[in-house]
Amino acid sequence: MYQRTTRHNLSLNLGLIGALLLLFTIGCSGTPPLEQLKTQLASAPDYSIIFEDMQESGTFVPIYYHKYRIVQGARAVTTDWMKVSKSVYQSNEQFLGMTLASKTADGVDSTAKPPGYGYVGNSQYGSWQQGSGGSFWAFYGQYALMSNLLGMGRGTIYQRNYDTYRTHRTQGRPYYGPKNKSGTHKYGTQGTVTKQTKSTFFDRRVAKDRMKRASFQDKFKRRAGRSSFPSRGGGMGFGK
Repeated sequence: MYQRTTRHNLSLNLGLIGALLLLFTIGCSGTPPLEQLKTQLASAPDYSIIFEDMQESGTFVPIYYHKYRIVQGARAVTTDWMKVSKSVYQSNEQFLGMTLASKTADGVDSTAKPPGYGYVGNSQYGSWQQGSGGSFWAFYGQYALMSNLLGMGRGTIYQRNYDTYRTHRTQGRPYYGPKNKSGTHKYGTQGTVTKQTKSTFFDRRVAKDRMKRASFQDKFKRRAGRSSFPSRGGGMGFGK
């Protein structure tokens, strides 16, 4: 048992080391960073790549960036800002905080989903338990920190929600998790959990919107000033 655990931990470490090394070379090709990460982690036994953050910079020519967090077991590493194309940025804009790619014994899953769902059903990490709200997934003690590493918040993964995710996965559709009483999904950029766990992103977006409004108002005032007409009787000499 010890030998098996040691081998598994070694594989996890190698996977993370490879990901760290990739940070120094990623972006040198035209391949999107996420795809480069998946290639680098191809030999790892399992992983989850979380969409950690995104931002847009540049005044005249927008430049787009992503940041990812790679989780393997109870270990995690976060990338630096990585430049992405406009199309990649826009196609992932609604997935903040979600798992964009994961690998388990069942293979690689690139369907966007709530964090943690990639480990559900794997007896290595936990098991189904019965509670008052129905059957739910419980991680084993040694993986209890995974909820924090993955950015799950305090969410419980119920089997009925997991079954819905599996249907979405079969259809190739993203799954944003269950809805709350107001009808809002828990995960994704508009999700209630995401707004709690990604406060830095939303604070930055509010500040940017405020600057845009201030800039617009300033331009409007300057234009209004330039378009002012002289008052009647201002010395034009008409009628004299």
